[in-house]
Amino acid sequence: MGISPGSAGAAERGTVFHEHVADGVVLVTLNRPDHGNGVVPELARDLLAALTELEDDRSVRCLVLTGAGRQFSAGADLRAMRRYLDERFAVEQEPYNARILFPVTQHLVASRLPIVAAVNGGATAGGLDLALACDLRICSTRAKLGETYINLGLPPGNGGSWFLPRLVGSGVAAELALTGDVIDASRALEIGLVNRVVGPDELIPSAVELACRIAAKPWRAIEATKQALRAAWQVDLATAMNAGFWAVAALHHSDDLSEGIDAFLDHRPPHFNRRARPNGTAAPATDAARGRPGDH
Repeated sequence: MGISPGSAGAAERGTVFHEHVADGVVLVTLNRPDHGNGVVPELARDLLAALTELEDDRSVRCLVLTGAGRQFSAGADLRAMRRYLDERFAVEQEPYNARILFPVTQHLVASRLPIVAAVNGGATAGGLDLALACDLRICSTRAKLGETYINLGLPPGNGGSWFLPRLVGSGVAAELALTGDVIDASRALEIGLVNRVVGPDELIPSAVELACRIAAKPWRAIEATKQALRAAWQVDLATAMNAGFWAVAALHHSDDLSEGIDAFLDHRPPHFNRRARPNGTAAPATDAARGRPGDH
């Protein structure tokens, strides 16, 4: 069964469900659990629409992406892919899902919002690539991850050949992509594919807690930091430092910088994002947001 909206802050499309779960944080759920959250064109379109909608909401500062049921995403829905090959491929002459999935992957990377993948179960082929496109990954001890395209006679098709070497190194990436092996959560943590591993019942609370810690930081600095980290995958040190100079210069004009300095000097929690909230008030600082002196 799918997930049903449980609060006034929830929204549901046919294959994607999202809900505001904390100040500045939205949980986005792939919602085809009876099909392993396999990707079909409708899911790709619904996910892209949800991402676009949430980016336009300035009260949202971080996302958590997960899957309903027992799987994160099994990649392409192979039954639907079989029908496509039988009925449409001769006309379309294009890979299944590719044209609508490519914008989703690029949107995840380019989004102003940091995105935490909460990998609750299987994440294989295109499903793994969706998780890799996110900024951080937390997985359940039940998670199984694999770049399994080659088991179907295909190379990685949704960014895996770009993400994997940058995350785990060329040798491990080659092993995963060329063997199609599925690895468990402990191995994924060991090679740096995921940030942390937690028990199944702790997965969403842990991912939301991490997202809350991020969302509590100044929103302009969050966006600038994500952009800088992503750009650093593709540019040299001098280019990265030059871009960082101008980003830092621009944020010297922000209210949050003055607030961060004053809060440190006054030995009190900072109250960031006043202008980002609809009513102009700052969110109360939580223990997770406060950190240690000098962290802000």
